[in-house]
Amino acid sequence: MTTTLIIPTVETERLRLRAPQWSDFDAFAAFRMSDRTKHLGGACTRTQAFDKLGEIIGHWHLRGYGRWMVADKVTDAPLGVVGCFFPDDWPEPEIAWSVFEGAEGRGIASEAARASLAFAYDTLGWTTAISCTTPENSRSKALAIRMGATREDDFTTRDGMILEVYRHLGPEALK
Repeated sequence: MTTTLIIPTVETERLRLRAPQWSDFDAFAAFRMSDRTKHLGGACTRTQAFDKLGEIIGHWHLRGYGRWMVADKVTDAPLGVVGCFFPDDWPEPEIAWSVFEGAEGRGIASEAARASLAFAYDTLGWTTAISCTTPENSRSKALAIRMGATREDDFTTRDGMILEVYRHLGPEALK
């Protein structure tokens, strides 16, 4: 028996949302080992970063969708991880984003998150989506609001992390 995993590529004006590649690992590991992950549960070891990259790929197999590696369209340099996310303990499917050092403040997360939301609605047929963030992550909250999402409520993960839920506009409102 063979399993074939298909991770589609989505392109925007400046970005390519694509399957993670081994060449992305150093940048991904540096991000996962840094303080920049304080809103994602905290820094981890390089070995744990490898496991987390595998989780990104595995999500595509288990759910049929997932998060992409966000890459510069010209250089293919990895800039972050953005896409459709629905862990076992989440209340419903999410559009999630995180960008690596050097990519923040350039509109990378916004451009990739908007493309991910369009993919969720147009390709996957979602009728609604949320984005979740820790209460202290002001940049992530600001992006959700710029995308038209409204603050809904909180939920607590099985790990005890309290997350704020932002509801995105539905597909009909984005047309």
